Amino acid sequence: MIKAAGGSGVTPMKDRVLRLLKGEARALSRAISAVERGTVEAAEFMEAADRQTGRAYTVGVTGPPGAGKSTIVGGLTQLLREEGLTVGVVAVDPTSPFSGGALLGDRIRMQRHFLDDGVFIRSVATRGQSGGLPRIVKSIGRLLDASGKDVILVETVGVGQTELGIMGVADTVVVTLMPESGDAVQTLKAGIMEIADVYVVNKADREGASQMAAAITSMLHMAAGTMDWEPPVVMTQADAGKGIDELWERVKAHREFLTNTGGLESKRRARRRDEFLETVEEELGRRVRALARLDGSIQELVESVETGDSDPFSAATGLLESAEFARQWPKDHLSSQAAAGSKNES
Repeated sequence: MIKAAGGSGVTPMKDRVLRLLKGEARALSRAISAVERGTVEAAEFMEAADRQTGRAYTVGVTGPPGAGKSTIVGGLTQLLREEGLTVGVVAVDPTSPFSGGALLGDRIRMQRHFLDDGVFIRSVATRGQSGGLPRIVKSIGRLLDASGKDVILVETVGVGQTELGIMGVADTVVVTLMPESGDAVQTLKAGIMEIADVYVVNKADREGASQMAAAITSMLHMAAGTMDWEPPVVMTQADAGKGIDELWERVKAHREFLTNTGGLESKRRARRRDEFLETVEEELGRRVRALARLDGSIQELVESVETGDSDPFSAATGLLESAEFARQWPKDHLSSQAAAGSKNES
């Protein structure tokens, strides 16, 4: 148990939580790191943060590599700061093949915002997760919300049709394209195009930009009867700051639409449900791996699978259904996790 510091009755953990809710960047960074590592502190941070969420609006910016997503996020950040709004930026980067961490591309691309107290920037590694978007992004978003950020911008790694995970994070999804994205009709048929609330044709000064915007608009008109919200198409030159203000106006219009129709509440309820189930699945996997390192009988079972003496499916289901496994794995894992947490505290 963490003792009270200085006899004040406020434990070090409670002090960190209070500083997080006040929007202190250092406390926010520590909370995000705790959630990423799955330490003992993580649950306390998330429980405290959850009571203070619901005010921030989350915008996801996705699309193929090279479309200018980072430049658009930078332009939106500048515009929002000029309007007096605070911003949290989560950049989902490819996992480094050497360190396993994010490649920190956002830190390089957004240097002009790095010293702004009203902007918090965080890189998140994909860790090879299907969908290009790790589950942890949802938790980070709630921490940013609780810390007082007005708008959260999530820029995805841009991996094509597998980018559907952004729908589980953002209130409004902006799909960014460019003239070089290829044939407009074929692009529209790709799975990624089904998630857009706002389309952006960036690099609008290049040849073919107007044709792509016209093709998207035409396709949307054809499907108008099947959609409650018809996504607008915005032309931008993000590197020159052109069209960013119109893009933000379209995002605000979508937010108003969702609020008036009840769609925003429905989205957020669904996200909380999915986050719960994803967290259970992820935590179970983490605990099983931890127990496998501690329990000799499980190590023997793994070795029998490796050598071909047991088949992976039968061995796995047999382990999970065994009474011995159900009896000891929670205790063994939690004790090792608590020890790791105490080590981190020191």
